Amino acid sequence: MSLTNEQQQMLLKIAKDSIAHGLKNGKALTVNTKDYSAELQEIRATFVTLEISGALRGCIGMLEAFQPLVVDIAKNAFLAAFRDPRFPPVSVAEYPKLEIHLSILSPSEPMIFSSEDDLICQLRPHEDGLIMQEDGLRGTFLPSVWDSLPEPRQFLEHLKLKTGLPKNYWSDTLKIRRYHCEIISDID
Repeated sequence: MSLTNEQQQMLLKIAKDSIAHGLKNGKALTVNTKDYSAELQEIRATFVTLEISGALRGCIGMLEAFQPLVVDIAKNAFLAAFRDPRFPPVSVAEYPKLEIHLSILSPSEPMIFSSEDDLICQLRPHEDGLIMQEDGLRGTFLPSVWDSLPEPRQFLEHLKLKTGLPKNYWSDTLKIRRYHCEIISDID
């Protein structure tokens, strides 16, 4: 799915408006899906990442699609701004400084590999987002994480740590799913 520039700008506006609505009302913007094109009503999973001067300020999203794209963006923008447990809620003073990045996820697909080296050889830097699952633990890295972890082995080690596993962990029961993202940013 590739959105038009107009649709991308509309999603950015929804995210920004939802954060502004949250500052005033303490809740996400309510979106009427009928006001939007069929593409923006599709059931899609998204992440909303907020930065200030290039530093992470909040990131929340869903790995499974269960609601219309416009609704997912509005809710995740609010959650990234006000409910990311790593940060205090966004303040009125911070609002104009926010850089908004939207990641629209493709459905994930299981990867098949025979060893850690085989998995590493299959990874496509700057293209793949990964979901790792093991013994009830789950973690993900969006494709944008490749910017700070460009080596496949390093990317995988840090994903293990995020998932709650030691970086040198390996098991034949480890599950990896791959997905891609359409990235929309309000800065170039």
